[in-house]
Amino acid sequence: MKLFWCAALAAAALTTQTTSAQTFAGGPALDQIINQAIAQGKMPGAVVLVGHDGQVVYRKAYGKRALVPQPEPMTLDTVFDCASLTKVIATTSSLMKLFEEGKFRLGDKITDYIPEFQGGKSDITLRHLFTHFSGLQPDVPLKDPWTGYNTGINLACTFKPAGPPGVRYVYSDINFILLGELVHRLSGKMLSEYARENIFLPIGMKESMFQPPASLKPRIAPTERWPVKTGTPLRGVVHDPTARNMGGVAGHAGLFSTADDLSRFAQMMLNGGEIDGVRLFGPLTVAKFIEPQSPPDQSILRGLGWDVDSPHSGNRGELFPIGSFGHTGFTGTSIWIDPNSKTYVILLANSVHPDLRPALTPVRGKVATIVAANVGITTQHVTLTGYNETLAGPGARRQVARTGATLTGLEVLAAQKFAPLAGKRVGIITNQSGVDRQGRRNIDLMKQAGIKVAAIFSPEHGFLGKEDRPGIQDTVDYTTDTKVFSLYGATTRPTPVMLSNIDALVYDIQDVGVRFYTFETTMAFAMEAAAKAGIPYYVLDRPNPINGVRVEGPLMDAANKSFVGYMPGEPVRHGMTMGELAKMFNAENKLGANLTVIPMQGWERGDWFDATNLAWINPSPNMRSLNAAMLYPGLCLMEFPKNFSMGRGTDSPFEQVGADFVGGRELAAYLNQRQIPGVRAYPTSFTPTESNFKGVHIEGVRFEITNRDQLDATRLGLELAVAIQKLYPGKIDFTAGKRLIGSADVIQRIQAGEDPRTIQQSYEDALESFTQTRAKYLLYP
Repeated sequence: MKLFWCAALAAAALTTQTTSAQTFAGGPALDQIINQAIAQGKMPGAVVLVGHDGQVVYRKAYGKRALVPQPEPMTLDTVFDCASLTKVIATTSSLMKLFEEGKFRLGDKITDYIPEFQGGKSDITLRHLFTHFSGLQPDVPLKDPWTGYNTGINLACTFKPAGPPGVRYVYSDINFILLGELVHRLSGKMLSEYARENIFLPIGMKESMFQPPASLKPRIAPTERWPVKTGTPLRGVVHDPTARNMGGVAGHAGLFSTADDLSRFAQMMLNGGEIDGVRLFGPLTVAKFIEPQSPPDQSILRGLGWDVDSPHSGNRGELFPIGSFGHTGFTGTSIWIDPNSKTYVILLANSVHPDLRPALTPVRGKVATIVAANVGITTQHVTLTGYNETLAGPGARRQVARTGATLTGLEVLAAQKFAPLAGKRVGIITNQSGVDRQGRRNIDLMKQAGIKVAAIFSPEHGFLGKEDRPGIQDTVDYTTDTKVFSLYGATTRPTPVMLSNIDALVYDIQDVGVRFYTFETTMAFAMEAAAKAGIPYYVLDRPNPINGVRVEGPLMDAANKSFVGYMPGEPVRHGMTMGELAKMFNAENKLGANLTVIPMQGWERGDWFDATNLAWINPSPNMRSLNAAMLYPGLCLMEFPKNFSMGRGTDSPFEQVGADFVGGRELAAYLNQRQIPGVRAYPTSFTPTESNFKGVHIEGVRFEITNRDQLDATRLGLELAVAIQKLYPGKIDFTAGKRLIGSADVIQRIQAGEDPRTIQQSYEDALESFTQTRAKYLLYP
């Protein structure tokens, strides 16, 4: 998640130093692997450089720099054709500078800056280009001869895409040809000039450049013979044919550099954008570009330019964890950087000299594995968000299931004999979920500890959690003879009269982790009342049952604030506990409450409810299982119409949906063809005993979760909404769902039948903004 990336980068903020290769324990193994590869004819030679903990711990040249026309030994200062390392070292880093200057947003369409692209009609965003999810073909046409930079840009703009954006990962040079031109149009300078002035020279990369001068030629590693097999090896002329046709400057290839220069760049990235007192980027910018940014339904993880976990990340090896990042180049170059261990590996070879050879992927992988093993790295999985993160995210991509023994805030406070409440007349906002792991009520535990419970306040569904209607009346807890004030009846806020005999207000309710579940608004309204009354407010924290990692939109417009949405800008799935939400509400809305959160013990952000060893108690009458809670963020987006059933009045509410206009087989087939990650739809029929369609037999679909770590519940909800709009147009007025969906823009996109994946992309920047705000209030690892 975002905090991991920032913390790891900050921890790596050290100065580069040089140490002899012989001090690195993995040196002999690296020697064996590289020398064996040379002996087997996989490459003529190589330079390997390893950095760890701010020092260069291994730096060695092997074999030959050139084989023809005559042999030359490889040297440490050899200049290499970096090939596709250009994409990250030159193009991505240049755009990082321009991004910091506010010159573009990742969700902008490429046509906003290159209007002639596809005749001005394309939904491809800059994020699609960075992550290789644009749908563009791998390269521009090369069959017919052509030359000139502008010709290359024109071909990139007019070559027909292979598919729609956001659907499939296709590694494409066209993506970065366009991004290189974006640098040109935003800065007024060619990529070669802009990168040298703004990236390379400021941090001492003096031998990194496009179109190297003739004076440098003796140190440049030659590449392939041109014409093939019969010509002279290319030397100081870019090997990539498209970049060569464009004159040697392109966003995807053309950079020449040395191992030492790339070492400075890698250390700068590990340092969060700074080296030797020169700050190139802000730490948050570095974190933004290296964290996963690919579509949330995709298993392939790509950052902005950088590779994280894809078919091209073989140079990560088998020990560096998810969360590290790097890139490769066709000529034999590669770089991999791990913020977790403060390590980088640079392998530069000219494996295309004098003729093409098989890819170096196995060699790169072995080198990385040896390095990771010898800097004390063990395999681990890192929880990622954000992208939507999403971060999410953005969402959690890889998690390790665990079983814990979570102590709720109630149990933590009970172990302290409720010391902070001693001598106070306490009002407690609670319901049937306010119990410890032995089933003992919070009210009874307080009474046994000598705490005076002066009043009880109940949320929606009442004190016992059984009412499924509005207008719930006040009652009495006959066990303790204490008045129970309803906060879902004549009022939704504690009134001054209700608080007149209270010295402290306590909140203890199990939530489900979703914006429109009304318990969080009840908590916030009560906190506002406590602030006005000048009495302290305590939140006894409980787990987010659907984990505290994933953050999913849509986000709520300010105009749609209501009892089912308290804070504008909050997404449907916030990935927070109630204690964390309380801290955020209090600070961001400037409530001024005297707030104390009693944190849990033994809960981690990646924990689902079944990892806590706590008993499931239905938070509300129709939230009957963890499965229902996992589906709820998406399916409840569609709960607003009176002619659509969420399964209320059946044995599986929020696990099945239907209506009298729905064909179950038709809808299930449509949804399954969409290949929604982590879930399958099955035709079904049911007769609700209450709520919508009471007593009417209707068809619909039932959802089975096949992989909860892959499930993006709000993607499912958007898919369902668009499916209904397309299959049964006019049956549902989506504008009536503005308070649940939250976003007028998203509603318009649903009505237009827009692809749900594109809808998700439309609010990624807003989601990222929320995750940055959210990060300030998180309490758990």
